[in-house]
Amino acid sequence: MKDEIKKIVKILNSGGIILYPTDTLWGIGCDATNESAVQRIYDLKRRSDSKSMLVLTDDITKIERVVDEVPEIAYQLVEVSEKPLTIVYPKGKNLASNLLAEDGSVGIRVTKETFSKSLCEAFRRPIVSTSANISGESTPFSFQEISKDILEGVDYVVEYGRDLPCAEKASSIMKLEEAFKGYSFDSMWLRDLLDNEEYRKEQERTS
Repeated sequence: MKDEIKKIVKILNSGGIILYPTDTLWGIGCDATNESAVQRIYDLKRRSDSKSMLVLTDDITKIERVVDEVPEIAYQLVEVSEKPLTIVYPKGKNLASNLLAEDGSVGIRVTKETFSKSLCEAFRRPIVSTSANISGESTPFSFQEISKDILEGVDYVVEYGRDLPCAEKASSIMKLEEAFKGYSFDSMWLRDLLDNEEYRKEQERTS
């Protein structure tokens, strides 16, 4: 795995796009600071750049480099979450401008999965992660379901994990509320919040 990651880091540094396993599904990725690479992913997915894409990192402390503020609740949420959790932060910075939503927000997830975490550690910059499908088509839940258009449209397809099972669905999405800023919360309350199905659906609907 280490040798493959070294190879991928060179590809990402040169502006390439990859197909790789993440903590949820197989994703299309690139250097999240490279506008040209980000645009290539939009073009491959035939997707409007008004629809932002999320990014992965291996450590929540690195999020401080790419958003204006990381509220205390974000640290707590990442710590207590037992499943993949994407947090939408209000103001992104030091990222490709075409990666941000129209309101300047950006979704970021701290990955704990072996390959994507190791890749983020080695690359030392956030990596785009978006589902491996053409916009409007069904999301593939295994490597074998990924279309030929996607496989042939990236610069590198990761060897690792092709036979491993994927998660059954994408991550939960939580948009940080202004009302949460400046407060700390009991870990049990946060776990209850993350497990609240109605709350998660509302967050995903409005993000």
